[in-house]
Amino acid sequence: MKPLSNDIVLRPRFHLEIPKTKEKVLNSFENIENCSLNVKRIDEHIFIKFKKEQNNFWSPQLHLEIDELSNNSCRVNGVFGPNPVLWTFFMFIHFTVACLFIIMAIWGYSSATLNKPYALQLILMAVMVILWFTLYLFGRAGKHSGKPQMLELYEFMNGVLS
Repeated sequence: MKPLSNDIVLRPRFHLEIPKTKEKVLNSFENIENCSLNVKRIDEHIFIKFKKEQNNFWSPQLHLEIDELSNNSCRVNGVFGPNPVLWTFFMFIHFTVACLFIIMAIWGYSSATLNKPYALQLILMAVMVILWFTLYLFGRAGKHSGKPQMLELYEFMNGVLS
């Protein structure tokens, strides 16, 4: 298995080829007892999350998809990601800031072509750019704080698969 790199990427992905049957791998995740993580199986998908006691705002989750390659081997496709509710909220904020930026640009252009003052629109556009950078830095800080838990999920998965 290839270890994860030290880089923090947006949604780290990995692929593993396992010399076990698909059902054996799926059952190994179902038969876990006394685990400090929530493991849920839906068809060929495994979702591994932290329990509420260990969960914080930036806690990642691991989504595994198991595909059959042959009668005695399978491929595990893994994706680390944030809580879907947090991800959706974050994307909604980015979309809102982008829409406000476009509205301010249109309003500023209209004011400029009508020879009216447009300093307010330029200031508001600058505020939107600053807000974008703030959201970016906030997201990077969150990914950095979630990295130890991401590595814990990866080690757990490796333990179950071996």
